[in-house]
Amino acid sequence: MSETVTLTTAQAIVRYLANQYIEIDGVEHRLCGGGFGIFGHGNVTCLGEALYDHQSELPLYRGQNEQSMGFAAAAYAKYWLRRRFMFCTASAGPGTANLLTAAALAHANRLPMLMLCGDAFLTRLPDPVLQQLEHFGNPALGLNDGFKAVSRFWDRITHPAQVIQSLPAAINTMLDPADCGPAFIALPQDVQGWTYDYPVALFEKRTHHIRRQAPDVTEVAKAIEMIEAAERPILIAGGGVQYSGAVAELTAFAEKHAIPVVETIAGRANMLDTHPLNIGPIGVTGSDSANAVAEAADLVIAVGTRLQDFTTGSWTAFAKDAKFIGVNVGRHDAMKHLSHPVVGDAKLALDALKTDYRTPASWTAFAQDERKKWQAYVADNTTQGNRPNSYAQAIGTVNKLCDPRDRVVAAAGGLPAEVTANWRTLDIGTVDVEFGFSCMGYEIAGGWGARIAQSEQESDKDTLVFCGDGSYLLMNSDLYSSVLTQKKLIVFVLDNGGFAVINKLQNNTGNESFNNLFADTPTATHQVGVDFEAHAAAMGCHAETVSNSAELGEAFTRAKAADKTSVIVMKVDAYEGWTTEGHTWWEVGTPHVTDNPKVEAAHKDWEATRDKQRRGV
Repeated sequence: MSETVTLTTAQAIVRYLANQYIEIDGVEHRLCGGGFGIFGHGNVTCLGEALYDHQSELPLYRGQNEQSMGFAAAAYAKYWLRRRFMFCTASAGPGTANLLTAAALAHANRLPMLMLCGDAFLTRLPDPVLQQLEHFGNPALGLNDGFKAVSRFWDRITHPAQVIQSLPAAINTMLDPADCGPAFIALPQDVQGWTYDYPVALFEKRTHHIRRQAPDVTEVAKAIEMIEAAERPILIAGGGVQYSGAVAELTAFAEKHAIPVVETIAGRANMLDTHPLNIGPIGVTGSDSANAVAEAADLVIAVGTRLQDFTTGSWTAFAKDAKFIGVNVGRHDAMKHLSHPVVGDAKLALDALKTDYRTPASWTAFAQDERKKWQAYVADNTTQGNRPNSYAQAIGTVNKLCDPRDRVVAAAGGLPAEVTANWRTLDIGTVDVEFGFSCMGYEIAGGWGARIAQSEQESDKDTLVFCGDGSYLLMNSDLYSSVLTQKKLIVFVLDNGGFAVINKLQNNTGNESFNNLFADTPTATHQVGVDFEAHAAAMGCHAETVSNSAELGEAFTRAKAADKTSVIVMKVDAYEGWTTEGHTWWEVGTPHVTDNPKVEAAHKDWEATRDKQRRGV
């Protein structure tokens, strides 16, 4: 009879996690880097007791907000290229509900994150309990069921023995290259404390490896035929290139065949800015250069991208007769818009596409000429003092002064577009622009999670966070988290008086400014500016306000030398200074009937260019 050990459900979960490892580039790491937690009655007594005994193996970071904990966990996983994850634990009720948005962000970005959340009592003897949602006709239905839509793996532990099956299944999902995403495990409060005689073998050390799926030889052969028939091919480099560790293979493939490379938002920092085949970012938040070659290309080789609408310009960025090859470990992504699929790991797939084909020199030269024009535009766009204070000026100033290995974090609002268009990549894998879910509030929380991960490998480099005033007001408490844990951030708060990028969209569709900028909010009858400097200082940060990008550069130098989180505040113009070039068409729902002539004109103008939109063929 096999040896057993009597443990509670919670103790078994924690002991199992503490004994999972992964090998990365020949170095062994604990698979779970620890966790983020806020305790309540749904997780403190049992799961909290179990975690207390494993603090050295699984450090627990005290969160300030469950949603931001999830953002931090997502950023941690992104830094580790989905090879390691953090768990989040929240109490039953509103604590768990706060994780819903973060789970959606991790799902959209295909990032591993384990959620260990309190649940109602399985016996129902004390029902209804505090914070329980009652469904009169379905007593088994609860808040935690809502996570089924935003999780790749979902389970409710109704008996301690389930841990033996559920935990390995959750981890296998989080490590699967094609199905990677968040895993949710509901833990009823009584079941957490129930015991079971677990086999000791369950808790033996296990070292994991990420699976590499080889592509099908028939799919590869067809793709080679398509490449050899092309006259104007391009490569789209997505975030999956980095997750696969295929940056070198992508670069070698592009160089061997002289194929221009364009990057998605998630794929920023796949190639250095100085590489001659890097033609720039593509799409709605892209560059004139990348969009020019995309529009003229007869073959698009999409590697590791899910072809989101900001990449494809709502499918207007390409010629209608262009052919697509989808190189992706996920068949769902590989087959989009009738692409010829090459389903498999990007590193293996690019190595398998062996051909002596070389792109016509005239096509490569055209792409490089377009890139030179775009670089001149960016140089002017980011120059200090040649226009009102802008995001681009701040980005350019920081870009010139930062260390090549400093990590850049941005999300939502206008900054993803401005960083994507204007940031010059100095080193591979140094840019995290969260635009899969485009989630306000990710910036500072994600910066904290990224800093935790970065300090495990590159403690002498900095994490740089670009944040608008709207996102700052939405979620800023992890500035305090960074101070408490001594995980230094440098945060740039660029204040344009509200939600300026949505105000810009509002104006561009013929509408008057309304309820986006504080100045145009009819219920804001008393206009009061926010003292971001004082607020950040109150949380223990070094903080200062600057008047222009030159002063911002000086403040950045001081922040680099500081030993704690620094917040640098600068006002930017809400209307002037936006990057106006490089945008493809983007489908936006506009009113088909209106009494406003400007809105009507904008609708007609928007629809006039719809004829470029591909219909999936």
